[in-house]
Amino acid sequence: MGKQDKRVDAYIDKSADFAKPVLEHLRKLVHTACPDVKETIKWGFPHFDYKGIICSMASFKQHCAFGFWKAALMTDKSLLKMAASETAMGHLGKIHSVKDLPPDNLLTRYIKEAAKLNEIGAKLVKPKTVQKKLTIPAYFTKALKANPSAQSTFARFSYSNKKDYIEWITEAKTEATRNKRLATSVKWLAEGKVRNWKYMK
Repeated sequence: MGKQDKRVDAYIDKSADFAKPVLEHLRKLVHTACPDVKETIKWGFPHFDYKGIICSMASFKQHCAFGFWKAALMTDKSLLKMAASETAMGHLGKIHSVKDLPPDNLLTRYIKEAAKLNEIGAKLVKPKTVQKKLTIPAYFTKALKANPSAQSTFARFSYSNKKDYIEWITEAKTEATRNKRLATSVKWLAEGKVRNWKYMK
């Protein structure tokens, strides 16, 4: 039998009213399609695990997202095209209600295929990583040095999380706005927060 996680219940309870039926529907479909699935919370949102992660779901202020861990290996390549064309995380675009989801039989087929990929031990080919380099403004470096907690958080962050902060600060149109964003960034970093923490559940 599959295993539900109380943390997923809590996640759904805290989600916006429009998101709750979407998340409940997706959760039920995953358990129906893969009876031995186990729920967990990774990176702050629900994941479904069967011999490895098969899929995940998330809710935001105005939409939900659902994605497959090994979508690149799945037969329906439109999943990847959808993900590429959307700013939303996931492979089904921005989901605002249950009506935005594909038919249950199609979603069930996707979930079963994703589970089968883990069952047979299919591996994703990792793309060659290109060393990315960020240009950190001197005033930002100086502000971080003045706050060891913020500096430590920033040092641990991924490239994209660092980039989010740098772009937010450097794109300010006035010096006053830049200084305000700089102070806010240092405060949030000292608290261990990513730039877009407000939009994460």
